[in-house]
Amino acid sequence: MVIAICDDEKAIWEQIRRLIEKQRADADIICYQTGEELLAAGRHFDIIFLEINIDGKSGIETARVLQRQQETILIFITELKEYVFDAFDVGAFHYLLKPLSEEKFAEVFERAMRRVQRCGNQELFPIRSGNRNIMLRRDQILYVESRMRKAEIHTGRESYEIYGTMNELERSLGEGFYRCHRGYLVNLAYVMEYTTDTISLTDGTVIYLSREKYNAFVNAYMRYLQGGGISHV
Repeated sequence: MVIAICDDEKAIWEQIRRLIEKQRADADIICYQTGEELLAAGRHFDIIFLEINIDGKSGIETARVLQRQQETILIFITELKEYVFDAFDVGAFHYLLKPLSEEKFAEVFERAMRRVQRCGNQELFPIRSGNRNIMLRRDQILYVESRMRKAEIHTGRESYEIYGTMNELERSLGEGFYRCHRGYLVNLAYVMEYTTDTISLTDGTVIYLSREKYNAFVNAYMRYLQGGGISHV
């Protein structure tokens, strides 16, 4: 488990490190003094402890960038209660007030670890979009669309344009995805309904299904469901 601590007080680094190691001795813990350092690291973290009122880019600003880059469990730490609504507005898992209570920390960290474990079976899929290096979970991807020499990866939250061919992406994404058309690769978990020439996804998107692939698609989809695949319908 890889954990980041981002705070400009080194005493807080040591306190949080000690509290983490009490519960998870094998954790890989990396500390940063600013949001800029954390973002520049370009790493995926399972859990991030982030001070809101930090030098340079604020914790809230840093969290907004992190939201676009990776799925992570974000726990804010601060002395200021008034930021609580901003914290949850950027998808924070929890909000811990300084001085840190060891009992409260242990409770929140235990719940965060359980969340990581539930998501642990979702292998990360690294992409480069523009000048951004992003780690996506495969289950975030709804479908992929061909854009000449590029491809556009669509998630429920954002779309990412990357260099790559559909053949390459089909091989990389593997099981659970189906090439339903020369220009589309669909995540079978998000299929809501289909006709002989279209597939409707759970977010309302309609993509093309090649008529000549219809029977093979239906067979692949049935095998996916019978094999225990999880539908997001």
